[in-house]
Amino acid sequence: MKLNLTSRILIVALFATISCARLISHAQEPPRRVEVVAKRFEFTPSEITLKKGEPVILVLTSKDVQHGLKLDAFNQILIAKKGESSQVEFTPGEAGTFVAQCASFCGSGHGSMKLTVHVTE
Repeated sequence: MKLNLTSRILIVALFATISCARLISHAQEPPRRVEVVAKRFEFTPSEITLKKGEPVILVLTSKDVQHGLKLDAFNQILIAKKGESSQVEFTPGEAGTFVAQCASFCGSGHGSMKLTVHVTE
């Protein structure tokens, strides 16, 4: 079967359209944004859930004094001054439950200021 020029052009255009549609459907989603608010002597929320392999932007906002957030499991530290925010983008590579701590001394309750991070498969 021999195709004329118009038929060949239509077939090429069809394959190009299908290929572009596949590329668009596989495009990466923007990182998920997770916001945590710090104030003496708590993080809100006190627990977050992330997904292994899913990029995330973790945002820390301080309401009262300088606070930090140290997540050793993923080698991340954020510092936020009073009334300001700080953020970091990372991708959890390990599932499990991890504890982040305040990384900037903020008073007598500093040692009990923790954030639980659950990373699911």
